Amino acid sequence: MAPILNINNLYKSYGQTEILKDINVSIEKGDFLVLVGPSGCGKSTLLNCIAGLEPITGGQLNIAGQDMTNVSPKDRNIAMVFQSYALYPTMSVAKNITFGMKVRGVDKSVQDQKLAEVAKQLQIEKLLNRKPSQLSGGQRQRVAMGRALVRDPALFLFDEPLSNLDAKLRVEMRTEIKRLHQDLHASMVYVTHDQIEAMTLATKIVVMKDGIIQQIGTPAEIYRQPANLFVADFMGSPAMNLIPAKVSTDGNARRIEIARDGEAPLVLTDRRGVDLPKDVIIGLRPEDITDPGSRQGDNLELADVHVDVVEPAGADTYVVSRLGGKEVTARLQAETEVRPGARAQFAFDLGKATYFDPASGARLV
Repeated sequence: MAPILNINNLYKSYGQTEILKDINVSIEKGDFLVLVGPSGCGKSTLLNCIAGLEPITGGQLNIAGQDMTNVSPKDRNIAMVFQSYALYPTMSVAKNITFGMKVRGVDKSVQDQKLAEVAKQLQIEKLLNRKPSQLSGGQRQRVAMGRALVRDPALFLFDEPLSNLDAKLRVEMRTEIKRLHQDLHASMVYVTHDQIEAMTLATKIVVMKDGIIQQIGTPAEIYRQPANLFVADFMGSPAMNLIPAKVSTDGNARRIEIARDGEAPLVLTDRRGVDLPKDVIIGLRPEDITDPGSRQGDNLELADVHVDVVEPAGADTYVVSRLGGKEVTARLQAETEVRPGARAQFAFDLGKATYFDPASGARLV
């Protein structure tokens, strides 16, 4: 079966300025692709190219096996949900949802049937006679999604649909979109700058920077095996600790030496026998620096570290120290007693360590 979306060697320029550079992405039917990256990385431009709202400068774009490179948006069999909802203020919710079908000449009985199905699915049956101005942000978001759902398109496109909502509602709507995806087995492309949104929603993530794809992978691959320092730093909250270190060989193991202010270096031993150059940046997620005794493994290293800042966060306590000239965050259990200015023993899980080249930023191991 052909991929539902296939993008080959796509380029997009405005005059002499290249916005998207050699984009290659493919997803299967039912995939949830999330385009993520900082502001200005090109993710919304790429979504607009998929939608046909922006003409591409070079390359090819296929949807459901059909070449859509030069096809107008209305003929692409897509539905788009915008950040601004783009609802008609003078129309009721019901008319907003069915308007597109009415314009396309869909039979009234089919319109009514589709409206009833979607309203039930999104739990907005009681809102159908209201105007957009009478709705909350979350309700407007549901109506915008309902309007997309009645199209039954090959591809749903979402452009930062939750960024206007408050934090609590954003979490609720994220769950709603995830449930919709599971129920419908729909194919979705979703743009966000929020990496938590990307991790929780996606079956496949594209991380972008400066119009270039940095990595494509599952949420687990992106989180555990970041392709470079940018992805490692961008994906995860708190971010991965990235600490400059010196490496020497100790038999089959590797001796990892990390400088400390005003005291002897911290020395850790990675027993995996990985091949490393003399200078590296070691990457450890906060949960891989934790309480002694809370984790098992033959590559755990215990070390005393000076505590700078303690941040209670409900289920966890985050502790910030300084290693290798960088702030390093450890994720401890909530009941762990640590005090700023004191020393605490941490367990470093070197089995989960990732190593990067300081010059190129590429992942080594």
